[in-house]
Amino acid sequence: MRVLKSKSLILDVYGAFVRGLGGWIAVSHLIELMGALGSDEQVVRSSVSRFMRKGLLARRRVGDAIGYELTDSALSILTEGDDRIYNRLEPGRIEDGWTLATFSIPEENRARRHQLRSRLNWLGFGSLGGGAWIAPRRMLEDTQSMVEELGLERYVDIFEAQYTAFADLSDLVHRCWDIPALRKTYQEYIDEMAPVIDEYENVEADDVRHKAFADYVYAIHEWRKLPFVDPGLPPDLLPDDWEGRAGAALFNRFRRELEPAARRYVIDVVRG
Repeated sequence: MRVLKSKSLILDVYGAFVRGLGGWIAVSHLIELMGALGSDEQVVRSSVSRFMRKGLLARRRVGDAIGYELTDSALSILTEGDDRIYNRLEPGRIEDGWTLATFSIPEENRARRHQLRSRLNWLGFGSLGGGAWIAPRRMLEDTQSMVEELGLERYVDIFEAQYTAFADLSDLVHRCWDIPALRKTYQEYIDEMAPVIDEYENVEADDVRHKAFADYVYAIHEWRKLPFVDPGLPPDLLPDDWEGRAGAALFNRFRRELEPAARRYVIDVVRG
């Protein structure tokens, strides 16, 4: 069994399943679910404590059971993550243009400058150099919200842009983003996860709900980092055999074939 850090999987389980059950789950049921992912009780309890200190989980008793529920902060993070993970598999279009962000933050605020750069990377921006960053047009609203959240409006300017000259646009894309590294990351996901879903060609996922649950959570866990480094560039600017298309199709196959059985497994556990 693959074992990943419980800390990085608990929110995957909450986001994919527990939210749909009201956002609360008894600690005994959480331990059982995480056990299916290879995490022991001590690790789960330690991870829950860390999430409580971060304000993402809150302890609450329901009847005779002690459990943990998502806080408003955690719900906000998960909702934003859903938008990137599930709803942005379609690429942008050249005719829609670009979001251009420029900033100049004083040296005495270099920690906030680093924070801004990290968040731009997290949104999938590529660097043009000289404090200018670019992403597909559809990132405009997210970028504005991010800057407002950080309170950096006085240092940042955001534009809607069209590229006019002088480089070939595909060359510009390769200059701003590490396309070979992104292709490699997608290919690694495909190489690791394709054999997992292929195991279900002759097996009904509902007959092995325990396994379907574990495989589906791992598929989410491994996929979720990709939409945050891939801004969804227009296909005309990418290689014809762009691995991102195959990666997205593979992830959607996991959702289609395993998610229903995985959800039923969680319900089986919660209902005892």
